[in-house]
Amino acid sequence: MLRLQSVAKRFGARAVLRDITAQVPSGAIVSLVGASGSGKTTLLRCLNGFESIDAGQIRIAGHLVEPGPSDAALTRLRADVGMVFQDYQLFPHLSVLDNLCLAPQVVRKLPRADAEKRALSLLEQVGLGDRAKSRPSELSGGQKQRVALARALAQDVQLLLLDEPTSALDAGTRDEVVRILRELVKRAARPLTVVLVTHDLHLAETLSDEVWTLVDGSLAPAGA
Repeated sequence: MLRLQSVAKRFGARAVLRDITAQVPSGAIVSLVGASGSGKTTLLRCLNGFESIDAGQIRIAGHLVEPGPSDAALTRLRADVGMVFQDYQLFPHLSVLDNLCLAPQVVRKLPRADAEKRALSLLEQVGLGDRAKSRPSELSGGQKQRVALARALAQDVQLLLLDEPTSALDAGTRDEVVRILRELVKRAARPLTVVLVTHDLHLAETLSDEVWTLVDGSLAPAGA
């Protein structure tokens, strides 16, 4: 489902990713761990084209990502890849429902009625069926995280990327978000693969099928 072959990325003279080669089976949850500056978030951003790679290839659900991808190729890729940012990046001027409906209407060209139907179903799944008309400013941090998860899945994506999904949450809220994430993966209409960045080693070990450790931009051998 996801395969990286000799992926490299530089920022000026600094090598941020070095010869990353790995693969993730369909439906698996993989955590990226490592010290700050090891390349975790950069690798995550390369998986949906927010950062371009300088060498190598990434294959995601039938999409090929190479250095210098076209805008059209990135649009096709992002139709199948959802991302939840560390600060959620919900549109503050839109309701929760409109936040979920926007991308399916623009990217997938779904009719509004179809987008709303899926959005409302996802909100029910994350326990926020009664907050469809709320604005992000009216939500708690845990609620915003759940809305962001639902929004990322509103396009029926095959790969979900999460950047520090529990870093700003207290322990109880973190556990609830993790439970909901597991349920969303289990209930997905087709296999949903998840790659997440976290500094929480306990979260990585309990949630993930695989844990990848990045050290100075290189993928450490399993068990190292």
